[in-house]
Amino acid sequence: MSRYEDKEAAVRRLLDTPHPPVPRDLALRAAERGVRLRRHARRVRRALWVLGAVAVLAFVVWASLTRPWEVPPAATTPPLDGL
Repeated sequence: MSRYEDKEAAVRRLLDTPHPPVPRDLALRAAERGVRLRRHARRVRRALWVLGAVAVLAFVVWASLTRPWEVPPAATTPPLDGL
């Protein structure tokens, strides 16, 4: 027998056995867990949006105070010719 046939035979043996009992409240527990996961994901998403907004605000404040687009003043003055 090939390896594929061994796996297929093992799966067939598992499927031929009686199925295990399912708890009655399984659907209720799954729904509650889904609600908790959705709520958690919403909180994480909101926190990331707030963090992004704070980062943008901090960048705008920094840029308005330091004005990185302006050329810094020269350290020395150019020679004065033509007087």
